[in-house]
Amino acid sequence: MNRFLSLGALELGEIEELLALARRLERFPEPSALAGRVAGLVFFDPSLRTLASMQSAMARLGGSSFVIAPGRGSWPLETRAGAVMDGAASEHVREALPVLAGYADLLAVRAFASLTDLAADLADEPMATFAALVQTPFVNLESAIDHPCQALADWRTLDELGIPRAGKLVLTWANHPKPLPLAVPAAVAEMAALRGMEVVVLRPEAYAFPEPLAARTARAAARAGGSFRESAERDEALAGAAVVYAKSWASARHYGDREAEAALRRGLGDWCVDEDWFAGAPAARFFHCLPVRRNVVVADRVLDGPRSAVVFQAHQRLWVQMAVLHRLLAGGERRGR
Repeated sequence: MNRFLSLGALELGEIEELLALARRLERFPEPSALAGRVAGLVFFDPSLRTLASMQSAMARLGGSSFVIAPGRGSWPLETRAGAVMDGAASEHVREALPVLAGYADLLAVRAFASLTDLAADLADEPMATFAALVQTPFVNLESAIDHPCQALADWRTLDELGIPRAGKLVLTWANHPKPLPLAVPAAVAEMAALRGMEVVVLRPEAYAFPEPLAARTARAAARAGGSFRESAERDEALAGAAVVYAKSWASARHYGDREAEAALRRGLGDWCVDEDWFAGAPAARFFHCLPVRRNVVVADRVLDGPRSAVVFQAHQRLWVQMAVLHRLLAGGERRGR
């Protein structure tokens, strides 16, 4: 394993091995496993949990890390192929990433969707390009259409909470002041399908999954014996759910059109998860990847109540990322300088 780009790119056995390694590292720490190793973390977009958990994971395994935030403490970086660089960007990723990889034993990059071109975001080409520029082990810390670290942490959360493999996970669209990327919804739906769950995406009609993402989730369900469908009927979709996972995402119908998107959202204020959503699923746990807007995405009484798993869920990022780093770096020969 030299790349961690997408959960769906792994064999099911590889995912299980990473989860087992995460359990072992939590119970039996290896504080010298990555002694002398360095991770380079490149954040084109802001972060709280991803940044802190990756740095903590490297430190707990005996390694170290450096953080680059292009345009905020380092030169702005151009990512477009064939760009005429007469604007703000002073350097191109084609030079910058290989240079950074030479300072590190592993490179990890976070780069959000453009939210202007649906086809380009669905293709997710920038992250594949970043990975191809370096020979070091490489980790996707969130791309236009995927977030494998979040997905692996969510799988571990489900396991730790005793949620059955065949249980029902409802990924529900929730209101938000602005359009958000599809990365987390796509990764979560694929993860739950790969786990063999009954996956239902609950959303207004205008927020149906783009066909490539629906097809990807359906393929994952077929691999693991799960199921996948979408619904706009709230009571029917939520009935019998073991987990309700809230997340907002942009409408494929109005992708890149902020005025049309804003007009659409003005009529969807009731898509805020509240306790009455759980009438048909009284024992369901509430998940969200965070950050979350209180009383817009979810009501205080849900987020602060006993069904909420969001803090526990966030803590699982540490253990699964330790497992990924350990698998990518521990035991291998250090590269020559």
